[in-house]
Amino acid sequence: MVYWELFIQRKGGRGGKFLFLWSIVYGSLTLFFKQKNTLKNLLMLSYLKLIRIQNLLFIAFIQYILHEAVLEPILTTFGFSDNTIGLGYYLLMIATTFIAAGGYILNDYFDIKIDTINRPQHLIVSKAISRNAAMVYYQIMTGIGIASGLALAFITQNFTLSFVFLVVPGLLWFYSASYKRQFVIGNLVVAFVSALSVLMVAVTQLSFLQNEYGNLIFETPIPQQIYRWVSGYAVFAFVCTWIREIIKDMEDETGDKEMECRTMPIVWGTVKTKKFIYGLIVLTMVGLLLVNQFLIPFQDKISFQYILFAIELPLAALIYLVYSAKTVAEYHQASTLIKIIMLMGVLYCLIFYYLQAKSFGINFFNLFLVK
Repeated sequence: MVYWELFIQRKGGRGGKFLFLWSIVYGSLTLFFKQKNTLKNLLMLSYLKLIRIQNLLFIAFIQYILHEAVLEPILTTFGFSDNTIGLGYYLLMIATTFIAAGGYILNDYFDIKIDTINRPQHLIVSKAISRNAAMVYYQIMTGIGIASGLALAFITQNFTLSFVFLVVPGLLWFYSASYKRQFVIGNLVVAFVSALSVLMVAVTQLSFLQNEYGNLIFETPIPQQIYRWVSGYAVFAFVCTWIREIIKDMEDETGDKEMECRTMPIVWGTVKTKKFIYGLIVLTMVGLLLVNQFLIPFQDKISFQYILFAIELPLAALIYLVYSAKTVAEYHQASTLIKIIMLMGVLYCLIFYYLQAKSFGINFFNLFLVK
């Protein structure tokens, strides 16, 4: 495939990592745009839609930007290098995205009846792809993900990683088969897995550092700094994902009722569910302001201004969208906005890198010094 050829030819370093991510996008698109409107092309498009290729690229981007714009400047500040991570970085991305792809396939596999009611025009399994083919596809994607995760655990000698990459696929199976139809549990499972995909970036980095420098690395401020910042992003991912999952349940309420699901909108009703969402959003907004005031160490207005205009105001707009939403399209609009808010939260990494570079006199992406 095109992107594997580019990956093999990469020069290494940050340019190589960027090339790897771009090659995934380029290769995926090239595969079905070279021969438009052919049956083969449409089948490939169906497979890409089934695994939510745009979501997988977003997961890969989050892990990439966290490593490059948070972990790298922290290490550079203390005079350390992350050159030892090498192949492990790609194994983490492959394991995470392929297991997530398997989860998306399972979700559609078990939701055929619900999707027939809620979104018949977007139905893929049993329509464009048979159930048997979807299950084989799931096994391949999940198998590659687990194998990559186990390889990463072996290289880092951190067998907690192997436990994670074995348990998460099982958790996703039970989510699709049962948990997602239960009150709150399904939402929390998805939110937890989303946060875990963020936290794994820190765990992997510290595992490689421990292999390189031994337990001495834990006598430095590095582990605390890494976990402090990455955990903040993980909590943000957890809350935003939870909000989005509840909104999606409201969007899918008609089909869920037919299948006797016990989602929050069905058990509590729309009004009470909306109030719960308002509470989560307000807690997030207050929490971000408190974090900026008491935990972010930079004495610079740019951090507050970014949080206010890029995250706080869109969250306020989300409250209005949820309040006024009555149709499926309006709930989908609110769901799209929370995804944008998640992206803006992730992009705060660039603000962190800029302020870290300015405070400690390090190069910003090895391009220039910030004064």
